[in-house]
Amino acid sequence: MTMNDCIFCKLISGEFQPMKVYEDEHTLVFMDTAKDVDGHILAVPKKHCMNILDCDEETLTSLMRIVKKVSEHLVEKCDYEGVNLLNASGGSAGQSVPHFHIHIIPRKSGDGIDAWPRFDGAKEKTEEVFKRLTML
Repeated sequence: MTMNDCIFCKLISGEFQPMKVYEDEHTLVFMDTAKDVDGHILAVPKKHCMNILDCDEETLTSLMRIVKKVSEHLVEKCDYEGVNLLNASGGSAGQSVPHFHIHIIPRKSGDGIDAWPRFDGAKEKTEEVFKRLTML
């Protein structure tokens, strides 16, 4: 996929008009149109990155700074109590749009939203997985 085919790049370029929640020179934050959860927001870097794995440190830092800023706004000014931050990087992780993005889901106690994935349980011993994963 090229940047010309990327729906988020088209939103960033102004080809389509999103409901903008926040924008600066590096980041665009807009309402998700899925209509799945009230207040569902997406934060995307304006620089095209496929996912976190190919996102440079400066772009990632800038995006996360704004994710925090928007999250604080939701809690301090919009009557929410917390947020879920969701990301899928890569097709095997369930990424559906090949432009790095963070879902911001505003939360209130008792809202009935179950945003945490359900897992079937580990199949390997934790100690063996740890030996493969450790970076020390």
